Amino acid sequence: MKFIIRLFAKIYSTLKDSYDLNVYDGYRKKYNIHESFRFNGESTLMYGDGKITILENSYIGRHSLIQVAGGYEVSIGKNCSIGPWFKIWTQSTNVDADFNFAEQRKDKIGSVIIKDAVWIGANVLISPNVTIGNNAIIGANSVVTSDVPDFAIVGGVPAKLIRYKSIISNQLSN
Repeated sequence: MKFIIRLFAKIYSTLKDSYDLNVYDGYRKKYNIHESFRFNGESTLMYGDGKITILENSYIGRHSLIQVAGGYEVSIGKNCSIGPWFKIWTQSTNVDADFNFAEQRKDKIGSVIIKDAVWIGANVLISPNVTIGNNAIIGANSVVTSDVPDFAIVGGVPAKLIRYKSIISNQLSN
């Protein structure tokens, strides 16, 4: 009986891996994703009519989501490390708006740019119209609602500056 269970588990795993690879190949054809970019794990979803550009030597963890509205862009630079359960939206409903009907709703909308050598922890959400600077670090479970400067370490809900990376802190103190 254990053999049959292991056999079915192996078959399921093989089929799931094959399905994910097929989906990821479709993303590479639809969007501008460098061949060295890695999808680390299953169930990463990319959708929308906008432009997604992902440069070389970056990766994204499992169960992540990138939504890009038509006319907008999501760009991920070189050498970026992105943890699992990561989310980007280029369009989101403004929950502070006073409205009664969908046609009165004012969505928050804008491109998301992640520059080079950025490290993003697990379960991070990036809101529309945000740029994350070079060599920045975003702590796990953060919600990024505004731009992040180069070499900044941010975290929290909403994400706030914790400090700058030591290379910059040392230069500022001299």
